[in-house]
Amino acid sequence: MSHLPEHVITERSNSRTFNRPIFCLYRFQAASFFWTTVDYLLDLIGSDAFCPSRHSAGINYNELKIPLLLHVRSISVKGGTVKQSSEALDNHRTFLIPVVALLVALLPACASLDTDPERGADTVKQDVFGDHFDTVEYLPSQNWSPADSLWFYTVTQGSNMMPYDFFMALEKRGGGEPFRSNENINRYRYLPQKATSSNPDALPVGFVKDTYKGKEYIGLTCAACHTGQINYRGKGVRIDGGPAAADMETFMADLVRALKATLENEEIRNRFVKNVLARGKYKTEAEVNDDLKRHTERLANYITINYSTTHYGYARLDAFGRIYNRVLEHIITARELRELLRDPRIIREGAISEEELESILSHDGDSVLSGVERDQIMGQLLKVLSRNKEWESLGRLRKKLFNPANAPVSYPFLWDTPQHDYVQWNGLTENSGLKAIARNAGEAIGVFGTLDWAEAEGFSLAALITGQGFYGKHIRFDSSVNVLNLRRIESRLWHLQSPLWPEHILPPLDKSRLSNGRSLFNKHCVSCHARILRDDPDRRVVAHMSRASDAGTDLQMAENAVSHQGFSGILRNRYVSVSVGDILLDRRAPVSALLTKATIGVVATPEPDKWFLQRWTEWAYNLATGYRDNQIKTSIKHGDYDPDTTANPVASLKSYKARPLNGIWATAPYLHNGSVPTLYDLLLPKKRPGDPEDGEYRPDEFEVGSREFDPVKVGFKSSGYGGFLFNTKGVKDDRGGHTKGNSNAGHEYGTRRMADESDGPVDQKTKDQCMDETIKDEDLDASIREKCLYPMSREDRLDLLEYMKTL
Repeated sequence: MSHLPEHVITERSNSRTFNRPIFCLYRFQAASFFWTTVDYLLDLIGSDAFCPSRHSAGINYNELKIPLLLHVRSISVKGGTVKQSSEALDNHRTFLIPVVALLVALLPACASLDTDPERGADTVKQDVFGDHFDTVEYLPSQNWSPADSLWFYTVTQGSNMMPYDFFMALEKRGGGEPFRSNENINRYRYLPQKATSSNPDALPVGFVKDTYKGKEYIGLTCAACHTGQINYRGKGVRIDGGPAAADMETFMADLVRALKATLENEEIRNRFVKNVLARGKYKTEAEVNDDLKRHTERLANYITINYSTTHYGYARLDAFGRIYNRVLEHIITARELRELLRDPRIIREGAISEEELESILSHDGDSVLSGVERDQIMGQLLKVLSRNKEWESLGRLRKKLFNPANAPVSYPFLWDTPQHDYVQWNGLTENSGLKAIARNAGEAIGVFGTLDWAEAEGFSLAALITGQGFYGKHIRFDSSVNVLNLRRIESRLWHLQSPLWPEHILPPLDKSRLSNGRSLFNKHCVSCHARILRDDPDRRVVAHMSRASDAGTDLQMAENAVSHQGFSGILRNRYVSVSVGDILLDRRAPVSALLTKATIGVVATPEPDKWFLQRWTEWAYNLATGYRDNQIKTSIKHGDYDPDTTANPVASLKSYKARPLNGIWATAPYLHNGSVPTLYDLLLPKKRPGDPEDGEYRPDEFEVGSREFDPVKVGFKSSGYGGFLFNTKGVKDDRGGHTKGNSNAGHEYGTRRMADESDGPVDQKTKDQCMDETIKDEDLDASIREKCLYPMSREDRLDLLEYMKTL
C-alpha cells in the first residue's frame, strides 16, 4: 500500500465499517493493480476530505461502491493467489469495465479540492465609480462552504468564447494594460479573484478555462451572471447565487474593439502573437493570425446580430433574446439564405451581384451548415454589404433572420431555483424531469457553447429521443455543452440558501418596526409572494403567475417571448411538445419552441469530445439521474394568466412570476427589468399626470453601476458618481422614437387603493370599484370599502421595508 497517499491509508483504517478483504490483493502486484485502482477511485469519491460536496454533486457513494465490493469479495478470499485473482478479474470484466468508466467519468465531480477560506476573493486598487472595499466576506447563512463556492465559480459548462491564450495575451484598446486585468474586469463589474488551486490564472468569478476537442477556450460559467456583491463601509459582501452587476453588452463590445485593434496595429499584433506563441499551444504565427481573424469576425457578428437600441447597462441582460438568436443562426439553411438574399424587399436589387452571391453561398440545399460554413457565409455577407454600403439591406436582412434582443432583464437570483415548479421571469420553463438540465443547456448555448450540428446516417438513440426515428438520416446535435456538469450544478444549487441580513456588517434591524411590517406584508404581499422556510430541505416554490398587463410592469420581455419567431430551417417538420399538445414546426415558428427542440437535441446527444465508453456511460448516467434526482414533477401553472390554447400555444408566456422574497434585500435593482433602484422606491408609486408635485415617487432616472449599499432604502447608490444612466422613459432610438423595455410602472401594491386578496380572490366588481380612482374612499359602498386595501403611509413603508430585511 506504499503507493497510496498516507491520509487515504489512515482514513481506511479508521473509518470503514465493514470487512473489505480487497486489502489482501495488494500483495499481488500485477493482477491486484486493477483492484487497487478501483478501490482508490471509490475511496476518492466517497471521501469527504477529497470531495466535501459529493452529496450536493448528486453522487450516492454506497450505490456505486457496494455492488462492486460484492464482486470483489467473491475473489478476494484470504490466502488467494495471483492466478485466482486474475481468473476472477477475467470473469468479472464485463461488469467492471462500465463501472470503472462511470467512476472515471464521475471523478471530476469531486474536484472540490480548493478550500481557500477567502474563496479567492480579491480587491482592486482603484474603482471606476469610487467604490471602496478592502476585504471581502461571505455569509454562512447561505449554506455553502468555500469549496462549494469555488467549485461553482470554475465548473465548466462548455462555453467557448475565444481561445484561452488569446484572452490571456489580449491588451485593451488604446493601451498596454491586459484586457483581463482585475482593474479592467472590474469596470464591467465582473468580480476579481486571486490565484487559487482551482483558478491558477486568477480569472474573475465565472470565467474559466474550458477544453473542447483538444483546444482550450476562455468560457463563462453560471457564476459570471449569478454571483453578486455589495459594499458597505470598506467591506465587500459576496452573495453566492445573487444577481451580478455585470455589463456584458459593453464587455463584449470592448472585447471586439481590442481584437480589432490587435488585427489592425502591426506593433500590437506582433506583441500579441509573440505572447500567444510563448504559451505553447500554437506552433506558428500563421495559425495565431488565422484564428485571430476568425474569432474577431465571429464575435463581431455576434454583436451585429444582437444589436439593440435599448442599451442594457449594468446588472441586466437580454439573455433569452441572445439565446434565441444563437439558435436561429445555427438552424438556418443555405436554401433559405439564398431565397432571402434574392428577395428585393430585403436586399436591394443589384446590391449583391450573382457572382458575389455564389461566392457567399457555395452550395444550396437544406443540409446543416457547419460552424466553419456559417462563419464564412456571415463574414463574406457582411463584407459584401459593407463594401457596397448596403446598410439598409443589412438591417432588413438582420430583422428577417433574427429578433431584436431589446428586452433586458435583471439577472435572476438562484437560491430556491431548483425547488421551483416554473422558472424564468415569465415562467418560460417547467422545472420537472430533464427540463431543468435543458434550461441550463440553453444558457450554455447563449454563452458561446460550440454547436457542431451535422447530418448523419444510421442508428441513433439520441435521434430516437429527439423524435427523428431510430434509423436513417438524422441531425446529430453534437456540442461542447457539458451536460454532466449542468446536472451537477443543479444538484449543488439544491443546497444554496438565501442570505440573511448581516447585522455584524450592516446596521442592526429596528425590531420596533417588525410587528407592523409583518402585518403589512400579510396584507399587501403574501398573496403573491408566499412565505417559505428558507432552510427547509423539503421546501417547494410555487410560482405565482400574473398577466403582464395586470401587473402593469414593462411588457417587452413577455411580449417578445410570445411574438418572436424565426425560420425553423433544419428543424422544419419536427414536433415540439407544449402544454396543449404538439406543435408541428412550419417554415417560421415560435422561437421558444425552436429553442426547446434544440436544447432537447443537445441534452440527448453524447458529448463528442470524450472517448467512446466515457461518452455513452455519462450519457446514460445523466439521463437516468436527471430524471431520478429531480424532485420537481410536472404540474399546472398557478395564478391568474392567459392560458395556452391551440390557437396560441405560448399565450401563458405573456405573464410575470412572483416568487418568495427571502433574500430580496440583496438583489437590487428591482422589478424584472431592473427599473427601480431600491426597495424603498419600489414601495412608492410611479408619478402619473395629475399627481401632486410634492409627493414621493419612483425616480424616472437613476445611475447604475455602483455596488455601494444603501441600508436605509435597501439598494445601491443611485446618483452622483457618473454611472450608466437608466432612463425609465426610454431614450431616443435611431428612428426618432423611444426605446422600450425600461418602464418602471406597475407593481404598485400598497401605493394605490386596490382589492384585498390576502384571504383569497375577490369578485371582479370589487376589484374594479376598489381600483376606480374616480370614486372617493367615503363614497364607496361599505361592503366594498372593507374589501379594499389603502395606500401605506411613509411610516408604514418603513415598517414593511424593515420586515423585508428579515426575509
